[in-house]
Amino acid sequence: YFDANTYLLITRALDYFDPARTYGGSLTQALARATAKFMLVSFSTDWRFAPERSREIVKALVDNRIDVSYAEIDAPHGHDAFLLDDARYHGVLRAYFERVALEANPLGVNHARPSPLPSPRGEGPDRHTAT
Repeated sequence: YFDANTYLLITRALDYFDPARTYGGSLTQALARATAKFMLVSFSTDWRFAPERSREIVKALVDNRIDVSYAEIDAPHGHDAFLLDDARYHGVLRAYFERVALEANPLGVNHARPSPLPSPRGEGPDRHTAT
């Protein structure tokens, strides 16, 4: 069960987590072996994951010549901003995932042919009608 003590433990773990500690305090060295592509999104009023910390991560990744995308969104909702319906945030995510999909399949070839499903509003193909 999730209770107030769980939240305190999670918060404490986040406060003390320091990936650079093992590397003499250097975030650049800590991220040097990374092979993934990164996307970071910050919200201007997030106190838990402040934009300043995200920019430090971005700089360390750039210093290591690791592919990173970064967006900072001005939002008054603090840490929970990512939970809200923000078109700017969704646009950043959509653009990033479209880029990933294009890189994975540069010719746009659809190898799998999923059967189309009707939308929740009832639009689209009717799967119950013979064609």
